[in-house]
Amino acid sequence: MSIKVNFGYAENCIKENELTAIQGEITNADSALRGGTGLGNDYLGWIDLPVNYDKEEFARIKECAEKIKKDSDVLVVLGIGGSYLGARAVIEFIKSNNYNLVVGDTPQIYFGGNTLSSSAVVELKKLIDGKDFSVNVISKSGTTTETAVAFRFLKQIAEEKYGKQGAAERIYVTTDRKKGALKALADSEGYETFVVPDDVGGRYSVLTAVGLLPIAVAGIDIDALMKGAADARIKYMNPDITANECYKYAAVRNLLYRSGKKMELMVSYEPSMTMWNEWLKQLFGESEGKEGKGLYPASVVFSTDLHSLGQYIQQGERLMFETVTWVKNPIADIEVPFDEINGDGLNFLAGKTMHYVNERAFRGTLLAHTDGSVPNIVIEIDRQDEYNLGELIYFFELACGISGYVLGINPFDQPGVESYKKNMFALLEKPGYEELKNILTERLK
Repeated sequence: MSIKVNFGYAENCIKENELTAIQGEITNADSALRGGTGLGNDYLGWIDLPVNYDKEEFARIKECAEKIKKDSDVLVVLGIGGSYLGARAVIEFIKSNNYNLVVGDTPQIYFGGNTLSSSAVVELKKLIDGKDFSVNVISKSGTTTETAVAFRFLKQIAEEKYGKQGAAERIYVTTDRKKGALKALADSEGYETFVVPDDVGGRYSVLTAVGLLPIAVAGIDIDALMKGAADARIKYMNPDITANECYKYAAVRNLLYRSGKKMELMVSYEPSMTMWNEWLKQLFGESEGKEGKGLYPASVVFSTDLHSLGQYIQQGERLMFETVTWVKNPIADIEVPFDEINGDGLNFLAGKTMHYVNERAFRGTLLAHTDGSVPNIVIEIDRQDEYNLGELIYFFELACGISGYVLGINPFDQPGVESYKKNMFALLEKPGYEELKNILTERLK
């Protein structure tokens, strides 16, 4: 297996007896999770998903991905939160954060329906102008404002360009199996449909059709992705934290939280992992930020952000620890050239690979930050490929579930997300919100 976790740069902030003592809480969390007796037990389908998934749908995903590759220059993916972050994170992690500029023989993939910015909608229309495109709209209900509004524009453009029947052959819907506005529309219009499982929440859905269709269109091997997750499912079954690095990570981050740390800084050293960090932030932020509890998830990409946030991390308030995902073997490498003038004084690097330089920066930063009393957990993977990423996805999903139960909250709901929606609907004068609109209008004066 590919993942290796080094706790050596964090354990000095934790007493040995604390790790021993928390084992009981980890064991109880494992029992609740796997036995389905804990909070949010209606949303545990992700646990066995890597082996217990719809094989027929999986085959259709591959078939539709091949069709899109053949008939489309662009795939537009419409979704918000877990409906798009996972897919985008995987595509950029495996391919490049510049995927749309270096796509090769696969379609460009643009993500929309995740904002209410008018400029973003206009720009998306420009990006597909004059190009053959398909649309994958992802929404459990079909009424999520950001996604539904964007789909109105894309549906209209597709029908004007290809006709109603032609558009129907280019629109792919990922939604509820039986009900909802989007499901009803898909059935009436004859769109190809895929299922958002009832027992898998959005932030855990990347290995369902929610993520797999866009990922497959990008030319990524979804079989290898699922294999990595399936092997991780077996690897991390033992509740003993001395034998299970995933559970030990959940234990250590909870102990650091109890010691006064309020923020977990997700760190990577590859720009292609920027969206991976964003996926992690949703996974942990939406799962744990409840009841006045939870670590605040933030992220950086080094060495870039060392020139903007490095000062605070090194010498600011001691409120954080870092979880670093380090890639042992990069996607590509190149040697630093020799310069006869040597005006920058960097000829001592000539002949060394850029990855070697990056690795030295990683080691130096690790030591500097730990010397500055910032605990570090280092998660090393062998390479940025499908198998490694499948394991990494499962590692963090499982750690999040266990960690949430240890924290004493429901890690599978998100009640706080509804507050802004109610206010927004009232201010937009949606029928049924008249009383709330009057209250909010008065408050905004």
